[in-house]
Amino acid sequence: MHYFDVASTAPLHPVARQALTAALDEGWADPARLYRSGRQARMLLDAARETVAEVLGTRADEIAFTSSGTQAVQLGMLGALRGNRRRGSHLVHSAVEHSSVLHVAERHEADGGEVDAVPVDRLGRVSPAAFAAAVRPDTALAVLQSANHEVGTLQPVAETAALLDGVPLLVDAAQSAGRLPVPAGWSLLTASAHKWGGPAGVGVLAVRKGVRYSSPLPADEREGGRVPGYVNVPAVVAAAASLRAVRAEAEVENARLRELVDRIRTRVPQLVPEVEVVGDPVHRLPHLVTFSCLYVDGEVLLGELDRAGFAVNSGSSCTSSTLTPSHVLAAMGVLTEGNVRVSLPYGVAEDAVERFLAVLPEIVAGVRAPLGLDLPAPAAAGGGAEELVIDALGKRCPLPVIELAKRIGEVPVGGTVAVLADDEAARLDIPAWCEMRGQEYLGAEGNRYLVRRTN
Repeated sequence: MHYFDVASTAPLHPVARQALTAALDEGWADPARLYRSGRQARMLLDAARETVAEVLGTRADEIAFTSSGTQAVQLGMLGALRGNRRRGSHLVHSAVEHSSVLHVAERHEADGGEVDAVPVDRLGRVSPAAFAAAVRPDTALAVLQSANHEVGTLQPVAETAALLDGVPLLVDAAQSAGRLPVPAGWSLLTASAHKWGGPAGVGVLAVRKGVRYSSPLPADEREGGRVPGYVNVPAVVAAAASLRAVRAEAEVENARLRELVDRIRTRVPQLVPEVEVVGDPVHRLPHLVTFSCLYVDGEVLLGELDRAGFAVNSGSSCTSSTLTPSHVLAAMGVLTEGNVRVSLPYGVAEDAVERFLAVLPEIVAGVRAPLGLDLPAPAAAGGGAEELVIDALGKRCPLPVIELAKRIGEVPVGGTVAVLADDEAARLDIPAWCEMRGQEYLGAEGNRYLVRRTN
């Protein structure tokens, strides 16, 4: 099995494994106690905190350890909103943030706060000027990720922070911490150890000195009062050791991974028809690439790749039990169906990537085959009715788009096709298909989507 899903969780780094084993023997006691084993655990915890602070470019007393990256984000947001409540109750974030941010935003809005989500361009990148324009005098907190978790696009954090006029900025650095330098300008920073090869169950919340922060949870004497409960010292030690190791290896390994990802970005569209590679091709994470395949059920595609020995992930609506399209891909205005995210681990072999590129075309063709895409080419221009209605009501992604692709040739150039579809993904995928195929999307009225044939 070739594991290509480190954006979800990375394999345990060898240094983390060694540190964890040693710390289980030496750091098992309560670090808050004064007896020898407690003092020893405290020394290990303090050293780990110093290491994390050094790598992230902050002070040790600004670092608190949480039980996950999600908890770090949610505590950071809630604490900053509470600490800045006299300033106001307005929250700003980009439209492509991690779901942990969106869930806090939903709760904040339900409790009477106001929330603005700043749009992104087709590459998934926010405009610093547009982000700053969304800030108001009553804005209590702004949130902007360092890099997107689905498409890898790097956000202009430093440029945006410079325009915020004192509004605290929380930066979710889960995908970039250890791999890339931490961007400047943050007020609160969050990260997650299992993304860089540390053990699961360790998150990082850094709060700059001088930033107003009030814990949303009852008071506790541990972790500076920000995170209640017992600290998993062995896991924290392993997280810190692996963070230092990964950062030391990053320059060389990033260059190698970037070349492999560039190879995937270039060759997938050459090998597989009707594919869109998404995300910024330049300003991106070095190890991550995402592409979307037209007329493909994402869940089936991932299953076939798994059977071929490749573990990848997807942001496609077709891999969700709720059939809800990826909010990231939707915000970008790109295709949400048949989406594949490849995120390469440190040390991945070049021949594993070549093997992936070798099997992918056959797998995609096999998934498409039962969907009727081997029908004759569309009819020549000038034949057929001027308008065609396709009833795709009750059909799920990607069937409405497949029906449109199969039948648009039944109308002449200049003719229109009305697709009736009640699947939520159709609202996103029909316009995206039109852009990919050079057809004109005329808009929607309820569940009726109008397309004009232009070629």
